Amino acid sequence: MPQQAPPFEHQRPAPPQQPFPYEQQQPQQQGWNGAPGPAGGPGTGPGGAHGAGQAGPGGQAPAGAMAPPGPAPVVGNGWVVAITADREYFTAMMGRSGPEAAGLNLPAYFPEQQHPLAGPQISIGRRRHSTGESPDIDLGRPPEDPGVSHQHALLVQQPDGSWAVVDQNSTNGTTVNLAEDPIQPYVPVPLHEGDRVHVGAWTTLTVRRG
Repeated sequence: MPQQAPPFEHQRPAPPQQPFPYEQQQPQQQGWNGAPGPAGGPGTGPGGAHGAGQAGPGGQAPAGAMAPPGPAPVVGNGWVVAITADREYFTAMMGRSGPEAAGLNLPAYFPEQQHPLAGPQISIGRRRHSTGESPDIDLGRPPEDPGVSHQHALLVQQPDGSWAVVDQNSTNGTTVNLAEDPIQPYVPVPLHEGDRVHVGAWTTLTVRRG
């Protein structure tokens, strides 16, 4: 039997009736906290994921105020994801996890890696030693992140050339920009310049220009 990622953070919400077309729907898995993901994806609230157009008191925008320009959408070529062990994310994850995570330690050495965003999709996960199946971004290499599922998430180029992240119903979920709640499985979440995608116990993938 292939080894599964140990559940140590979020209980996964039930996936939508129609799975995302790029991957076959995976069985429902259980995590730690039981925190349901928001229906609108990470950071949903006034002004959306990046806070643009946030309303003032009473739900009204201040008179004459203009929302600051949001981060640039990730469209086309020339973008990369920088992959590293993220102390800030690790600390936040440990703070909301149960006793099963007590034995986890942030790697002392994790040199940054880069992977170009080149379509149509990039898989994130851990290599299956039983079959040799390996994702495009293999987080099973030393230092292995034990919280990453074998088929954890996808970075997908949309028909308009923009990029989105899609959780593949992973055991411990995928979050964006240190949100407490995971994104919904199989629902594409658009990416913008500077966005941080968090998977596993400590891994962060930061979107930036190459």
